[in-house]
Amino acid sequence: MENHVDKTTKGEKKMDVNVSERYVNPYTDFGFKKLFGTELNKDLLISFLNALFKGQKEITDLTYLNNEHLGDRYTDRRAVYDVYCQLADGSKMIVEMQKAEQQYFKDRSIYYSTYPIREQAPKGKWDYHLEDVYTVGILNFTFPDEEYPADSFIHEVKLKDVEDNHVFYDKLTFVYLEMPKFNKREDELETMFDKWMFALSNLTRLLERPKALQERIFSRLFEQAEIAHFTPEEQREYVASKKDYWDNYSIVTTAHNKGREEGRTEEKTEIARKLKSMNLATTDIAKATGLTAEEIEAL
Repeated sequence: MENHVDKTTKGEKKMDVNVSERYVNPYTDFGFKKLFGTELNKDLLISFLNALFKGQKEITDLTYLNNEHLGDRYTDRRAVYDVYCQLADGSKMIVEMQKAEQQYFKDRSIYYSTYPIREQAPKGKWDYHLEDVYTVGILNFTFPDEEYPADSFIHEVKLKDVEDNHVFYDKLTFVYLEMPKFNKREDELETMFDKWMFALSNLTRLLERPKALQERIFSRLFEQAEIAHFTPEEQREYVASKKDYWDNYSIVTTAHNKGREEGRTEEKTEIARKLKSMNLATTDIAKATGLTAEEIEAL
């Protein structure tokens, strides 16, 4: 496929960019931090968060904080956030793009939330008053089917009393967005939240700004997301970030397919055992399951 190569005024060549990809992939580390993790683009993050909280929390301004915390001791495990900020009202917020499911994803999410809690403790006497702490997870995967229905893609999690389901503590909030479940078409977008979800879900596939996203904030989004506007250094970082993204995707897909194949093999083996217990001929069992005669005899 033909690549487009441009030159800077200093004669330095930009990285090759595929002409079919106009806008940055927000699921890459570079793309997410480019759009949401810089002082220049904090208006994008503010707009997205206000759309997400739908008036429950009005965000007027925010300050980016150090996104790396080392803990209390040298031996503590390091926590590195995609975006970590303090809102105008003093509350802290972690915003992360999670590209793939992890075995202990929930544990990791809870663990990371402890850092903005603990850092609020001042030296000396303290009455233990805490400001709100929020964790927003933008997930490029879905939770297990038994946890949430297929049409439920936004989840707000708080500490609740299991007996009567009332909120026991309202200063610690986790919001998770299962991005693969969002499937609204452009003509179905009604709210700003719908529009942000559509933009993030489809940005890397778009060749122009959709007519439904005419608000000024989306002009800013598409301007900042356009790869042709990147500096040579930004293009190099993006290419490297895309490679990491697709390497990770390949690993996850391979593991998923391997698990499915192992599951099919176990299913065939169980069927073969049942047929064998019915004294069916080995050749008939082989035809029914696809297993070899040797594999069937070994059961």
